[in-house]
Amino acid sequence: MTSDSHEAAPDGARIGPFFVTQGIHNLRDYGGYAVPGEGRVKTGVLFRSGQHMEASDHDLALVQGLDIRTVIDLRGVSERAGFPCRRHPKFAAQVIAHDGETTNSPPHEGGGGQVVMTPQKARERMLAVYTRMPVNPAMIAMFTRYFKALDENDGGSLVHCFAGKDRTGIAASLLLHTLGVHHDDIVAEFLLTNAAPTRDILERQSLPRMEAHYGAIEPEALHNLMGVLPEYIDTYIAKVTEDHGSLDTYLATQLGVDAARRDRLKAKLVA
Repeated sequence: MTSDSHEAAPDGARIGPFFVTQGIHNLRDYGGYAVPGEGRVKTGVLFRSGQHMEASDHDLALVQGLDIRTVIDLRGVSERAGFPCRRHPKFAAQVIAHDGETTNSPPHEGGGGQVVMTPQKARERMLAVYTRMPVNPAMIAMFTRYFKALDENDGGSLVHCFAGKDRTGIAASLLLHTLGVHHDDIVAEFLLTNAAPTRDILERQSLPRMEAHYGAIEPEALHNLMGVLPEYIDTYIAKVTEDHGSLDTYLATQLGVDAARRDRLKAKLVA
């Protein structure tokens, strides 16, 4: 089951759910998915992307036109300092960010020890990221703030990290689960990152530093680092289930998504 509500805009600014951008990777609308018996997640209010350091003036005008009033930046302080987001002159959204680091040694920064980055090493490294994320206090704090903001703030929201695929992918998946979207659609939305028409932007922003650390990286290994695999989200959910019994229990006890907040989010974001 997949969303069929995304269509290209007449002016060519969209490819499916993706916006055509010059310096922002993976900018897309993650609404439109069916909620059984309750309609669909609204489109035009929930957006996700990578960072905006290289956003062109065209990109900034595009983002400004989306009426985004809340930005949830899942990057840590060093990422934000190294890759400051460009903003439209009239940008007035609330920006929510963590006062500390949110991840150690993200793939786009190299690190993790001097190794030959084979496909298997890349896969193992990413699985470690998804195993740590459910228990990372910074990510628990940021996901909690994400849900609180979506509950309490009006207007559109944008959630992003560096590449807009791992931390951002889980944030979007958790929200869609909360809204009642079928698991198959959640996984399909997560995997849409692999179809982003802006992979060249991510490679331009990340690959030189990665190759400086690892040397040449073969295509399959690069895909495992720069894309997503189904087992990434499976690993996150398995860790949550192992520790808390279910995703719903984790959302309620760790991220502040109790029954009342879930009902409010559904009332606001499902039509």
